[in-house]
Amino acid sequence: MLLFLNAYSFILDLCLIYFLVAIVKAHELRNKNKAELLKVLEEQKQQLASLRVQKVAGGRQQELGEARKNVARVLTVINQTQREQLRLFYQKKRFVPLDLRVKKTRAMRRALTPFEKSKKTLRQEKKLKHFPLRKYAVKA
Repeated sequence: MLLFLNAYSFILDLCLIYFLVAIVKAHELRNKNKAELLKVLEEQKQQLASLRVQKVAGGRQQELGEARKNVARVLTVINQTQREQLRLFYQKKRFVPLDLRVKKTRAMRRALTPFEKSKKTLRQEKKLKHFPLRKYAVKA
């Protein structure tokens, strides 16, 4: 019975946290423009500051953690949308900033491109032209 009461109180605490610190959903944030996102960020930061003051007075620790995560979610969505817009801007450009380039490995980045691999020297071209690969008929 005691275990049940503890679990019940734990669930009540979680429900209170949900209502006190509303969890921000990332998929809802993605539909908003930059001005709205910055407004949400300011609200979340103010809420975090007030929770820090309450913590000194003896508030709940769980609410503080959720508020910090909310701020992180908003910042993540802002950064992701910003990078996405930059990728679209640099898509057809000749040079792309280093942080937007594909990471891969150092060796892969320095490897020859398919065009560079297909290039042949003048001597190779002459040799292939004058001595083409022989074709043999194989008897079945």
